[in-house]
Amino acid sequence: MPPAPARWRRGARSPVPPRLLQRALLAAAFSAAALVLLVLLQHHHAPNTSVASRARVFSDELPEDSPSAEQNPGGGDAAVVGDGATCATAERMGEEAAGAGRGSPEQASLRVRELIRRHFELHGAERVRTLPAYEFCKQGFVLGKASEAGFGNEMYKILTAGALSVMLNRSLIIGQTRGLYPFGEYISYTNHSFTIHEIKHLWRKHRCARTYGRDLNIRVDIFENPLETNVLCCDWNSWKDPIIWFDGTTDAVGIQFFLKNVHPRMKAAALALFGLPDSLDARPNTFGELMRTIISPSSTVQAAVNWALKGVNPDIVLHMRMMANRPVRARKAAVLCIKRALQICCTKGTPRVALVSDTPAFVKEIKSEISEFAEVLYFDYKLFTKTSGLEIVGNDKPLDFRSRDWGSAPRWVAFVDFFLAAQARYAVVTGAHRRVGTTYAQLIAALAAANRHGQEPSGANFTFLSSIHSNLLVDGLSTQVGWGHVWNRYAGPLSCRRQPHQCALTPLLPPAWWDSHWQSPIPRDVRRLLEYGVRLSNTGEVDERRLAAHCLLRKDHVKRYHVLPPYKNPA
Repeated sequence: MPPAPARWRRGARSPVPPRLLQRALLAAAFSAAALVLLVLLQHHHAPNTSVASRARVFSDELPEDSPSAEQNPGGGDAAVVGDGATCATAERMGEEAAGAGRGSPEQASLRVRELIRRHFELHGAERVRTLPAYEFCKQGFVLGKASEAGFGNEMYKILTAGALSVMLNRSLIIGQTRGLYPFGEYISYTNHSFTIHEIKHLWRKHRCARTYGRDLNIRVDIFENPLETNVLCCDWNSWKDPIIWFDGTTDAVGIQFFLKNVHPRMKAAALALFGLPDSLDARPNTFGELMRTIISPSSTVQAAVNWALKGVNPDIVLHMRMMANRPVRARKAAVLCIKRALQICCTKGTPRVALVSDTPAFVKEIKSEISEFAEVLYFDYKLFTKTSGLEIVGNDKPLDFRSRDWGSAPRWVAFVDFFLAAQARYAVVTGAHRRVGTTYAQLIAALAAANRHGQEPSGANFTFLSSIHSNLLVDGLSTQVGWGHVWNRYAGPLSCRRQPHQCALTPLLPPAWWDSHWQSPIPRDVRRLLEYGVRLSNTGEVDERRLAAHCLLRKDHVKRYHVLPPYKNPA
């Protein structure tokens, strides 16, 4: 049998005619050339926004001609610009929340200042302790009790009590521990407040329990317990207990929950003190005004502040919470933000910048950069202890487990830094290694603004700025978790990803809700609010009907303690 033809043999290749091969090669070459030309044309007419976004993240400077993060929130996804933007940068958020010409925080703050003044004139200890027995025994009180943990968190407990006393027309009690006020070595407290010891003395003296049938007890409401707190569902004006203690309020949020209270009288009292939550640009500097009334530096802390200032207040204060870290981007972003603050305040001559930080090594590094355009001052506590001849009594060392959080300096240095920074004339800039706008920084800016409001030149020019470096903005503001941080209410999906360094205007009164433009919650906060009976939308709107229904179904939780043994009628 003859062998099969070659073209049918297994593994053999079929021959290709030369003319057909030439045509195939020519077509492939033409297609490749067309593809290369198309790519070149696209590169020339439409720059790769994804590459540009990544370049901004790793840049240490603010590119003036680069596309905005608002135009390309996904770093390469479809851009949405103009009024249809689906996200915003921190700077745009700040401009809409605290930009010039949008409202008058100074006027609102001066209104609240007068409200606080009238309240303490009527309900302050100086007047109330002189009331006759039948009037004194009808008086109500609010307790503010703090430990000596972080200054910002603990001071908010005192300020919350002060605010609640104004809302409920009650007198203020500042709690003591073993006869000492919190931070009493460094802070002097107003004579408008009582102590528990004095109230007990006056209650016995006037025989309030025996004659008027009013036992001295405290009703405690713990904000941090969402299943039991009555902050949203009760009219606290109706509570008859002599003393109310709103416990667990370690930031600006707790007291502002009353803005959503279902009872009109409670909501109206909160609105009078804090303003409309959706009008951040015209809200009062409530906590600054309360601090201005309630606290002042002790004589030795004031002497240390005077030693550092040498008779001239700083124009701008930079506060940096670095927690022993020294990232280059945080330093460069802060320097850019100081320069922007100088442009806003338009100071004449050489500006004076004060530095405050928990990390002394960072202060030394950034000082050399700022010294190129400003006079720099900071409180050198080692030099102070050697040369001043003054001695500040208190803890010489921070607790070991707090050293990374509070810094390595003696505890009293933080109080000198605080009251020094509160002397800022035009602006406070705050930055951080991780979370920007801590409670400590918030209170610095609030007190500094309160010191300026009502003064000449007008305190309306006072500015609070947040320096947020690009590494914190890769996923937008989602890193700003925790209710004690001023940007937490902007940390949700409306915050653009991959933002360059931001120097953002910041409200003096930290928002507690998500009612304003560009605010949106993170999933953790949505879940947390559900525990309080509040359902939030993805952009932070409160389901008012569901809250009202929740309040109708729940029972009031009453936790009450006796300060003095209840009176028992012998009959």
